[in-house]
Amino acid sequence: MEPIRSHEKRELSGIPAGALGIIPVTGCEKMASSVDYYLTNWRAERQSEHKNSQAYVGYQRPTYIVKCDLPRFGTGEGKGVIKQSVRGMDIYLLVDVVNYSETYRLCGVENHMSPDDHYQNLKRVIAAIGGKARRITVIMPYLYESRQNQRSGRESLDCAIALQELVRMGVDNIVSFDAHDPRVMNAIPLSGFDNVQPVYQFMKGLLRNVPDLQIDSDHMLVISPDEAGMKRAVYFANILGLDMGMFYRRRDYTRFENGAYPVVAHEFLGSSVEGKDMLIIDDMLSSGKGVMEVARGLKDRGAKRVFVCATYGLFTGGLDLFDKAYEEGIISKVLTTNLIYQRPELFDKPWYISCDMSKYIAFIIDTLNHDSSISDLLDPSTKINRLLSRYREAQAQGKPFVF
Repeated sequence: MEPIRSHEKRELSGIPAGALGIIPVTGCEKMASSVDYYLTNWRAERQSEHKNSQAYVGYQRPTYIVKCDLPRFGTGEGKGVIKQSVRGMDIYLLVDVVNYSETYRLCGVENHMSPDDHYQNLKRVIAAIGGKARRITVIMPYLYESRQNQRSGRESLDCAIALQELVRMGVDNIVSFDAHDPRVMNAIPLSGFDNVQPVYQFMKGLLRNVPDLQIDSDHMLVISPDEAGMKRAVYFANILGLDMGMFYRRRDYTRFENGAYPVVAHEFLGSSVEGKDMLIIDDMLSSGKGVMEVARGLKDRGAKRVFVCATYGLFTGGLDLFDKAYEEGIISKVLTTNLIYQRPELFDKPWYISCDMSKYIAFIIDTLNHDSSISDLLDPSTKINRLLSRYREAQAQGKPFVF
């Protein structure tokens, strides 16, 4: 957890939309605790001429977490129970739909929770609120069914259906991070949907752990591992002032295996990578095979070091592939966020960097509760430029960079 710094506190003058309440759905308790830590400290120190008015009742509290329980019956069925009144509150629900570490008993057998289980728990909590809250915002970093975001042939359109279902249940706003395809928000055009990019946190993680970076177009290149991630890589490259390249996947469309057409080869488009550091930008690392092929292709072309930045580290195939790639010098560092469950052994890996997002989420909640704009949080270019300027100044003076 990062320390509280005075220069990072936000000045918010708007009247709160309601007494703040944070409900962590099962599996998000650790993140909610960190977010609550920042909010309680900021609000304890924040001064306002109106803080004694009726609109600020309950503004400064020892905790903003609303107690909730999600018990299960022996059959695996469940229910949501709110342990305190939420009438008139501005509620923020935190949910991690890919936290497979959570379990429950099903007919005497321990069963790991799937994304479907977490999504059902989210709906149970909303149902338990029963329309009593003034406003409900769902913070779902990994968007449920986000990879099933568009229809091709006779198949379901799960992500769009889930968004519409949440809105029908009374959710006013949905906040996601680095959605697989943010255009899915078109399924709920009259409701709020914010898609946040963790670019600033990636840069902080890199600068803290790699002391000799030279962030300019002569020494670094941003890489998109496939054509679907082009927009993400372009955004990253523009903010950092770097050039970019991309790989496109050549697939065998005569075969369909494990839900997709198998990739035959990765072809590179871009300028020379020789002697440069590479930043591979992606939204998620699933098995990791695709990004490892890209990293190997870059090293074969003479790249200096390869850094992989992915918002979500799923590591569905385990960590052995990454261990081997690190030992062979294919990758130098892998950066992912704590927006989803992180397996404990990750933190012992020399190649892994965790980027903490709890303060960022606290900023978003604090700002939204005051009905203020989060534009600067959605576009952190000013903060990144300030960070890089300080880093380059420290480099020019031969001093260690201090955050």
